[in-house]
Amino acid sequence: MAYGIQLPVQSQSTLYAEPWEAAAGPEDLLAVARAADRAGFAYLACCDHVAIPRRLASAMSTVWYDPVATLAFLAAATERTRLLSHVAGVGLRHPLLSAKQYATLDHLSGGRLILGVGAGHVREEFEALGADFERRGAVLDESIDALRAALGPEEFLEHHGKFYDFEALGQRPRPAQGRVPVWVGGSSPAALRRAALKGDGWLPQGDPRDVLPDRVARIRRLREEAGTEGPFTVGAIAEPLYVGTPGWDVGRRTVSGPPEAIAESLRAYRAMGVDQVQVRFRSRSRDELTGQIEQFGEEVAPLLP
Repeated sequence: MAYGIQLPVQSQSTLYAEPWEAAAGPEDLLAVARAADRAGFAYLACCDHVAIPRRLASAMSTVWYDPVATLAFLAAATERTRLLSHVAGVGLRHPLLSAKQYATLDHLSGGRLILGVGAGHVREEFEALGADFERRGAVLDESIDALRAALGPEEFLEHHGKFYDFEALGQRPRPAQGRVPVWVGGSSPAALRRAALKGDGWLPQGDPRDVLPDRVARIRRLREEAGTEGPFTVGAIAEPLYVGTPGWDVGRRTVSGPPEAIAESLRAYRAMGVDQVQVRFRSRSRDELTGQIEQFGEEVAPLLP
């Protein structure tokens, strides 16, 4: 079972950001990314919001780094870990623009991009950018199709749809991968169907453990009924973790203890059909976080299936 990490600092919602992140910056991001790369993490993830309205700022904050710029910055400082947009609001931008940005990122990183996409939820963001909030699900469906066409090996791109129409337009550089994997985020019935029928993977949005088996089964059933074949990566987001015995209050939801206890908790996801799990560590500083990442890679990862 693979393990990845949503980067700190780059998004600072009050739901998960640690106090030390408020004063952190590029050097902290680099240190965390390099630690995760050394520790064998499958991917580094970066969120996507263009602008946060004042009514949501107290909860979401306005700190949301651009995923393409951030992942490209970190690509030059890492060697193996993949680069995941979790998730990109591709409906906010024309697919040709997204294709140009993400194809360049994949090219520069040597083929390490995973394009995670989602419908979005902030109405004001859509309205300010002239994007269709009411039909964002339908727009996302077509955007995935258009991006499939635009992120393949062909130099001249073609797509004909209801919202977007283009042909005979060339873009280089092409992605270094033959085919960029697309993971679809969201846990609504529409998102599950979209992931099953259009995606190469599913990124749930913090679904509790008790609902995961049914949702994984639904995705498998939808793919089987549609005759959809090929690799498919099921994801999960674990509860906050702390490897070892914390000397401070890490919160009642945090899973802590010796490496075997952490591994046992994560192995339960594999039994539900999960292929990769996203982890987040409680920490009071950058050094504590990188220490947790290193300890996880050395002591917990070898105990995972």
